[in-house]
Amino acid sequence: MVTVTRKAKCSPDAVLAVLADGWSYSTWVVGTARIRAVDAAWPAPGSKILHSVGLWPALLNDETVVRAWDPGRGIELQARGWPAGEARVRVEVVPAPDGCAIRIAEDAAKGPGTLVPRPLRSAVIAPRNVETLRRLAFLAEHRSP
Repeated sequence: MVTVTRKAKCSPDAVLAVLADGWSYSTWVVGTARIRAVDAAWPAPGSKILHSVGLWPALLNDETVVRAWDPGRGIELQARGWPAGEARVRVEVVPAPDGCAIRIAEDAAKGPGTLVPRPLRSAVIAPRNVETLRRLAFLAEHRSP
């Protein structure tokens, strides 16, 4: 797993509220172009977000499924992005002085992405998730109470 951490100047609850809002997914997840549908049960385990990845007009429709949701701690996802494959993603939030710390851990779980050597996968995943956490923190810090 490639792990990236960022501090945010907001409560853990503010970050968890963004994670619980499936319609915000494309705003903070780098590479997701649009949301097509969100299960009414989101973020319950087994619920899905139907999304598109890529740049228009070359968009691919896929989905992300919740594997686990802890409303006081974070979420674990199985994110599909075929033809690259699928990734296991865990986002955790913990209290910290002056706010919270957000940690994201991700790695290829299925498909061609698992064949890419770990150092090369890490070189792609880490910078992507630095930006993902920047966006997530920005949303949480500026979310209306």
